[in-house]
Amino acid sequence: MISPFQPIRNLRIKRFRSLLWADIALTNPVFIVGKNGAGKSNVLAALEFMASCMTMPLASVFEQHGGIETVRYRTGSRSRPGNFGLRMDFTLPDGTEGWYAFEIKAKPDYQFEVVREQCSAGTASFDRSGNDAKVSLKGVAPRVTGEALLLPLLGGTAEFQPVVKLAEGIRVFSIEPRRIQELQEPDAGLALKKDGSNLASVLRNLSESAQARLCELLSGVVTGVTKVSTVKHGNRLTLKFTQAWQTDAGEETITHEAFAMSDGTMRLVGILSTFLQTNRPAVIAIEEPEATIHPEALSILLDLIRGFSSRTQIIVTTHSPDLLESKWIAPENIRVVTWQKGVTQVLGLSAAGTESLRQHLMGAGEMMRTEGLRPEPLFENVNPEQAELFSKLP
Repeated sequence: MISPFQPIRNLRIKRFRSLLWADIALTNPVFIVGKNGAGKSNVLAALEFMASCMTMPLASVFEQHGGIETVRYRTGSRSRPGNFGLRMDFTLPDGTEGWYAFEIKAKPDYQFEVVREQCSAGTASFDRSGNDAKVSLKGVAPRVTGEALLLPLLGGTAEFQPVVKLAEGIRVFSIEPRRIQELQEPDAGLALKKDGSNLASVLRNLSESAQARLCELLSGVVTGVTKVSTVKHGNRLTLKFTQAWQTDAGEETITHEAFAMSDGTMRLVGILSTFLQTNRPAVIAIEEPEATIHPEALSILLDLIRGFSSRTQIIVTTHSPDLLESKWIAPENIRVVTWQKGVTQVLGLSAAGTESLRQHLMGAGEMMRTEGLRPEPLFENVNPEQAELFSKLP
């Protein structure tokens, strides 16, 4: 049975990169499938953008994501593209439900302006239009400017702090084995970087039980692994793997440093560490974890995803049928991404695909191999102006 842990229930995306409009119901876990170039990564980029907005000035967020011209959806015409925006509907750890949304307008010379922002969390709420904001909290009158979002400023209040914490706790990972194999600069090791480039510091900071769990999971893929540790070279760190086997004379061991291990092994260690790290995020999104990993190891990874979904919301992009080979994957765990006429669509399974999965006539992996993972009918003439990011506040 799929875990009910699900802090983000729904994600709406308006004119972000290749997404003209998307209204995505999120389950846990959810697998976002589609062909190369369809726009799967843009869904995760939207989540990453919202998380960055909670910890960085908005101008810096745009710079990190390639500028506002890169972020917003662009048409083939010469007309100026419309506003873009994001919304997440959430359930906080104490059961409080609500939503947070913002819309941003592009101005000449790569400038921008926040035109609307809204948040509702239980009895607390605010509604901001331009530089005018109405906040439900007594005695709170923040200074609002078009170059900044309001929610991060209200993160110091007891009512809105959990919303900020949830949004900034979204983490997207695209593990790069080569970055793990390089000698790494040490850091506090509390949070794994997106590409895994501080993995040695993260593993050094793991508890003994987490390190033992890592070795247990890894040994199912890399035979004989008994220990994964860190080793220093000057002022830099790398990983060291110990493998053991039995001979007539007793146990023998051999050690390898990270540069001598396969890309698949390093990617798997990085993915395992996303779930075992000391400060595990509330929402973990992983891009194409199947790359360079042996198909037999994917079953272990799939079991891991299902197991950790009881404590973390997990979103995975993939185009691997091997990763979807499990009877527990239901239609609600799959979103299909397609790209047509310059627009990315994120949709549920078609009626035929849904029935096949529910009746166990075919598995999700088999359906992908036979091109049976088709989406429900595409929206015709999608008009984001008629799509609503905001709601009436109580």
